[in-house]
Amino acid sequence: MGKGGLGDMMKQVQKMQAKMAEMQAELEKAEVEGSAGGGMVKVVTNGKNEIVSITIDPEVVNRDEIEMLQDLVVAAVNQAREKAQELQSEQMSSLTGGLNIPGLNLPF
Repeated sequence: MGKGGLGDMMKQVQKMQAKMAEMQAELEKAEVEGSAGGGMVKVVTNGKNEIVSITIDPEVVNRDEIEMLQDLVVAAVNQAREKAQELQSEQMSSLTGGLNIPGLNLPF
């Protein structure tokens, strides 16, 4: 490694850490929606996979079909989490320039 090589590498690492912190803040503000039952159940998560809200259409609330409602909630949550994961992957890809860097995972 040439003169200043280690110092330059440390600067690069610090820049990447700063960008990751910025990206985490953006992901926290971002919102994605998953839905099921033709939109009768909607789940909104932030980019960090935290549930922000759940909306259930009153028409789908039926005591005799509670299992269906539960299934719709699970499906909507899973879809929202999938979208949040895709958003995280896109953000990470933009940070690393599309390179897959082993061991460089988002801390959530």
